[in-house]
Amino acid sequence: MAAGSLNKTVEEKTPNRTHSDANRKLKYISLAVLVVQNASLILSIRYVRTLPGDRFFATSAVVMAEVLKVLTCLLIILLQKRFSLMETAHFLFDSVVLQYRDTLKLAVPALIYTLQNNLQYIAISNLPAATFQVTYQLKILTTALFSVLMLRKSLTRVQWVSLLLLFTGVAVVQVQQEGNKEASVSDSSQQNYTAGLVAVVISCLSSGFAGVYFEKILKGSAASVWMRNVQLGIFGTALGLLGLWWNDGAAVAERGFLFGYTATVWCVIFNQAFGGLLVAVVVKYADNILKGFATSFSIVVSTVMSVYLFAFHVDLLFTVGAGLVIGAVYMYSLPKAPGASVTQSPASSSASSAASSEPSRTVDGEGEMEAFLPKCSGKEKGC
Repeated sequence: MAAGSLNKTVEEKTPNRTHSDANRKLKYISLAVLVVQNASLILSIRYVRTLPGDRFFATSAVVMAEVLKVLTCLLIILLQKRFSLMETAHFLFDSVVLQYRDTLKLAVPALIYTLQNNLQYIAISNLPAATFQVTYQLKILTTALFSVLMLRKSLTRVQWVSLLLLFTGVAVVQVQQEGNKEASVSDSSQQNYTAGLVAVVISCLSSGFAGVYFEKILKGSAASVWMRNVQLGIFGTALGLLGLWWNDGAAVAERGFLFGYTATVWCVIFNQAFGGLLVAVVVKYADNILKGFATSFSIVVSTVMSVYLFAFHVDLLFTVGAGLVIGAVYMYSLPKAPGASVTQSPASSSASSAASSEPSRTVDGEGEMEAFLPKCSGKEKGC
């Protein structure tokens, strides 16, 4: 009898151990994907924008990324509807056209996201990749502040301290770069450090506001995150085309929409289009600590790769500033202590995609993922 009970206990523990090992593997995979996506986008954009020869139009790349993102979300919706074209068409018509007032709400964040994507190209074209990666973490600060002002969310003392460290770290890096402009920016007359800095600061402000605004819309509606991305993409594509016509209209008409596109440029666009969606799926298996660690590690990766790819110079002041930012990101992602407010600021989810062009628009926790990830009832195995 005792032997039988022992065998039963061992059998019960074995599936639990297997499940735990599987979760651990998924977390490591999530970490790797987040780090690669965070670092690769910035490094690849910096690389293609500093190559000699004809440059592609950044405005056309923004439009192309929006089109690919919309097509991907439409494919996911079609998958949800079991590849029923009629049902999918009715669903899209009802969500986009009949509920036009709900759709129009997305015009504001779409405009901001389009502006943000174009500003990122300007910033990365004029700033060293490592400097951009560190400075861009200011979006955690702006997202936190907007969440407190617009959503009345509370932050713990540790989070406030981490935001102060974050600002201090970015300021130290900027002081270091100000004293080493000649070393940090190549001799190319096309690069302007001040323009790059202004672009990244405005991008951080727009990212914080748009992320909180989009979260507010998501929480006030039953629409899935994929449907929201389709609505955003429609406005984003239209506004992107308007920006292309305004800024590069004559040049595009003369040289073509795909002028300057190479295999590397296409890789950048695919990374920008699918990176955020991929992170949205990956975050399902990653906690806040893991996301914060991934962001911190991606800063290290970007810095190391910048040294080898772009001859970036790392001195003591930059190391101190980057170290403060890395520590701040990690502190902000720590779980709240017992007894503290349980309100979660959306800035913790924006930390998971520091280099992603539109992090808050596709990653906002597990709730929005339930519309895409398969559900199971309690009767099914593994639920």
